[in-house]
This record gives sequence, structure tokens and C-alpha cells, in this order.
Amino acid sequence: MRNQTQVSEFILLGLSHVQRLQHLLFISLLLLYLTVLLGNGAIVAMVISEPQLHKPMYFFLGNLSCLDIFYSTVTVPKMLSVFLLGHQSISFGGCLAQLHFFHFLGSTEAVLLATMAYDRWVAICNPLRYPLVMSPRACLLLAVASWATGFVYALMHSVMTSQLTFCHQNHIHHFFCDVKPLLDLACSSTTLNMILLNTVTTAIALGSFTLTALSYLYILSFVCQKVQSQEGRWKLFSTCTSHLTTVALFYIPVLFSYTPPSSGSSHKRDMQVSLVYSAVTPALNPWIYTLRNQEVKSALKKMLGRKL
Repeated sequence: MRNQTQVSEFILLGLSHVQRLQHLLFISLLLLYLTVLLGNGAIVAMVISEPQLHKPMYFFLGNLSCLDIFYSTVTVPKMLSVFLLGHQSISFGGCLAQLHFFHFLGSTEAVLLATMAYDRWVAICNPLRYPLVMSPRACLLLAVASWATGFVYALMHSVMTSQLTFCHQNHIHHFFCDVKPLLDLACSSTTLNMILLNTVTTAIALGSFTLTALSYLYILSFVCQKVQSQEGRWKLFSTCTSHLTTVALFYIPVLFSYTPPSSGSSHKRDMQVSLVYSAVTPALNPWIYTLRNQEVKSALKKMLGRKL
């Protein structure tokens, strides 16, 4: 169907109210983005090059690091250009691409975190079957399924949004093109778009969270019943702490976004949550996994030792 929009570009207003702090925000975002690129890039390089990290847990960690790099790249460079050049406009095609990749990568991360929780459950509760259950082929299929789920979900959003008519309003109260701000500007019916947003989005987020929570409930039950020593329990739990921290950083902003907003703060809170997902969490994840994981720290020392 031919797109009926009369709008050729949108204006991103999300950061226009903080122009007095633009230099500080530019430097902060630039440092965060460089941390994302360097930290996650180092993890990907380690997972590929170090044989000791050729395990399912680190295979999924490599996928997570790739996601974080792409996720930040969807929004942060545009924010930096707004602060540096004052260029707040984005083309209609660029807007749809930004929407697609933001939801593609975000939903993929939710599914991937559930997959990583399943990996921890098998490793702790079924260690004898772990090499069979989490074989290289099974890990590849789980990773492909995570990326494919996110891609199909985002494709539905981008296709549905592309069919909307945008008449004259083109000012988006956000720092990137997200679904809800675009739906607010549409002058055609958005009923199907809202149904998709409320049902499918909730299903993916809630389904992934439920699988993650169930995996850790089974782990907790198994460890409390089967492992008697305090040292043994701590050793098993320590293999999960990095992933649990990442899960908390991913889902806590979601909980805040679903609490009732105060008057007029809905747009502001959506931007704050998106900023956490786009820049803060991807920058923290490499530190979480390197500071808490001896194998990753050892591999990093070996990799740096070879380069020095």
C-alpha cells in the first residue's frame, strides 16, 4: 500500500528543554557511548578469541554485548548530533528505521535474557545433561530464535506505523522515534497499532520476565534443597549474580514506566526510561560481567597481554 503521509520529516523535541546543559550532556553521552563500544567490543573479542570462553554462557554474553552496541547506536549518535549541530530533524524513513531497530534490539534482549536464565537453570539443576541440552547447535538455535522474535515483533510495528497518515504535526516529544509519540501525531486511526503495542509488547516482556523468574525460582529451590554447605550455595549463586544484575537493570525501568505518572510527566518519564536503556545499561553491562567473573577477567588479561 502506498504511504499516504504528507510529512517528509519529523522534529525531535525531547532534548530541547535542556539546552543550557547541552555541553555537559554531550560530554556525558559521548563518554557513555565510548564505554559501550569499548567495553562490549572487548567482550565480543574475548568470547571469539579466547578458548576458555567457548561455553554457552559466554556465547550468549557475546550476543548480549552485540545487542548493547547496536542498541546504543540506534539513538545515541543522533542525540550527540542534536547537541553538537542542533540538527533535530529526522527523515520519515530514518524515523521508521530508528523505531524498527530500537524495538527489534530491545525485544531481542528481553528474550535473550530469558534464554540466559534457562542456561543457568540447566547448568545448576541438570549439570550432567548440560553438555547435551546446551550443545553448540542448541545454543545457536536459541540465539537465532531470540533475534528472530525481536525482528518479527519490530517489523509489525514498523509496517503498521508506515501505513498511518501524518498530516501536518511533525514535532515528536522524544529524543528518538518511538511508537507512542508517533501514534500521538497520526491523523488516521491508530486502534490496531495500540492493540499491537498493548498486547504483543506486553506478551513478549511479560513472557520473557516470567521465564526468567521461573528459572531462578527453580535454581533457588534446587540449591536450598540439594546443597547443604553455605560455601557450596554461594559458589552456585555467584555464577548467576552478573546475569541477575543485568536482568534487574533491564526490568526495573519497565516497572517504573508502568506506574501511574504524575500530571504531565508521562513524556518525561518515557524519555528517562529510554535513556537508561539506550546509554546507561549498555555501558554498565561489561563492568558487571568483568568485575564479578574471574574467567572473563582472566581472558581479558590474556588478551591484553598478547597485545602489549
